[in-house]
Amino acid sequence: MNYYNEIKEIIIKSEIYDKTKDYLKDRNKVKVYFEIGKLLSEAGKEYGKNIIKQYSEKLIIEVGKKYNERNLRYMRQFYEIFDTSIWNIACSKLSWSHYREVLSLKNINAIRYYLNECENKNLSIKQLHTIIKNNEYGRLSEETKNKLAKSEQLNIKDLIPKPIIIKNSTLQDKLSEYALKEIILNNLDDFLSQLGSGYAYIGNEYKIKLGSTYNYIDLLLFNINYNSYIVIELKTTPLKKEHIGQIEIYMNYIDENIKNIIHNKTIGIIICKEDNKYVIKYCSDKRIIAREYKIV
Repeated sequence: MNYYNEIKEIIIKSEIYDKTKDYLKDRNKVKVYFEIGKLLSEAGKEYGKNIIKQYSEKLIIEVGKKYNERNLRYMRQFYEIFDTSIWNIACSKLSWSHYREVLSLKNINAIRYYLNECENKNLSIKQLHTIIKNNEYGRLSEETKNKLAKSEQLNIKDLIPKPIIIKNSTLQDKLSEYALKEIILNNLDDFLSQLGSGYAYIGNEYKIKLGSTYNYIDLLLFNINYNSYIVIELKTTPLKKEHIGQIEIYMNYIDENIKNIIHNKTIGIIICKEDNKYVIKYCSDKRIIAREYKIV
């Protein structure tokens, strides 16, 4: 079999297709690069891995510079990763640039997670690069990773990473709760994406009246996917048992006075400087979630 001529023919047809059907260019490129990767993989088994260098030298001259050795190796790697994966590239709407961004990852479950995030949240290449750089998959619990690997149903707690990354250019070691809240509000979209999908902002310093006194919820959100309000309390100290009592009161207030009968019960998230697994372990209200934050 003449692998080189077949690869060259596929490339030439692809270049013509790209010029005449621009709106489907990205999806065609993914399919073509997968086919080229397959041929390169088979050629490597027959003629040795150095065959890619030989092919690239000829293709650069006969077709174009973008078919250099590095890019051909990416195509072979692309095929070898996804040939045995349950991820269906034929049904995917992602671009070659999305796939190229995950090729450096070794864990197929991590790759599948990031690609799912791209499809579910319509992430740009830049956004994908950011969540990979922030090791979002690595910050998920082992329980969540096992659920993802088995395609089991996830709950809201599963997809909140540990720790939550909060971006702040000043990198202050000590922050007041007010300062922490302002940092979050200044980059609200990023913060909401850290929590997962389906979050909508309701307000900050949300005022509620308990008897004759007013109290203020740090952040009030609503999650469309889980059809419930989300109370967030910010703590710049380690998690304490009194924090549980405080957020539980706020959650119960929202349930009794704000939520509609069609909504699920309110969920509480305590974002703290340092988690305390024993406080959460012996907390009877399983709607309450605690997560450490990390300033970067």
